[in-house]
Amino acid sequence: MALTLERIEAIAAAQGRLLRIQAPRRLGLWSLRVAVARARPGQAPLLLGDLKGWAFPRESGLHLDTMRVQGQETGGVGELLWAATFAWALECTPCRRAWLLAIRDRERQHARLVRYFQQRGFGPHRQLGAAVPDLARRLLWGGSGLLMVGDCQEGLDRCERRLQRGADRP
Repeated sequence: MALTLERIEAIAAAQGRLLRIQAPRRLGLWSLRVAVARARPGQAPLLLGDLKGWAFPRESGLHLDTMRVQGQETGGVGELLWAATFAWALECTPCRRAWLLAIRDRERQHARLVRYFQQRGFGPHRQLGAAVPDLARRLLWGGSGLLMVGDCQEGLDRCERRLQRGADRP
């Protein structure tokens, strides 16, 4: 069975988590926020992680900006965020490729980011540095680093394998 948004929400619910997607569209541009939280009876849900980005209606229109996972009991939260993001793009937009920037701050941290994104199916596209032609992209992405691109279907397939392995563990 293919991994769909509905199935991803069910996986999250089976883990006692809430998965929510906000994607309002204004002037042809979607503003995306995917969030995973833990329900707390009598209290507001506790945010465990979120992923933000934007998309415009093109095959290469998905741009991912910020991902954050925080707190305790966050195992698998990142996978839910990635899976929901890729599924949303495939089900709700014409986007088939996603872009992100592996920010270059400390070299060791940058290498970890690149490796993490490669595990999710992203590959290097080009370095954004201090050159004048890079200025507009640096302003858009908020810094310098390695601009990476990934196929949404491949990313979703990778998430499905990881989520399945997680479900197989006791």
